[in-house]
Amino acid sequence: MQQILRGIAFAVVALAVLTGPAQAADMDKAVAARQAVMKLRSFYLGQIGAMAKAKMPYDAKKAQGAANSLLALESLDSSAMWVPGSGADKLGDKTRAKPEIWSTYPDVATKAKALKSALANLVKVAGTGLDGLRSGIGDVGKSCGGCHKPFRTDKK
Repeated sequence: MQQILRGIAFAVVALAVLTGPAQAADMDKAVAARQAVMKLRSFYLGQIGAMAKAKMPYDAKKAQGAANSLLALESLDSSAMWVPGSGADKLGDKTRAKPEIWSTYPDVATKAKALKSALANLVKVAGTGLDGLRSGIGDVGKSCGGCHKPFRTDKK
């Protein structure tokens, strides 16, 4: 029995020693993953925004595809990407996330639901014509800004 307890104790100590660096690496991976999702959002929003502003010709298929992709991104379970302590206060230039994200989480969840709702509406109208696209893009932009303004630091 004592050998089993010693083995368990050894495993716990070894895990504690090995967990420190693993947690830092995991935190970096979480930040990289959420930044990748944000880049994808930016890519698709860029297409839709350019069409809405007549900076590129409206293309129903591309608009619909971008809207569908945005909603799919918002449907991902991103909870593992938002590790408490992975904000700019702890990680500096690696991220622009403010620590308030974690201390005001119910507000963040409400904002995420608003974005998902706005994207669901955009999916309905994006491929119906330029007027439809324009009618849906505003709420998406407001939802994005609703989270970015209070929870993201300024660019350095």
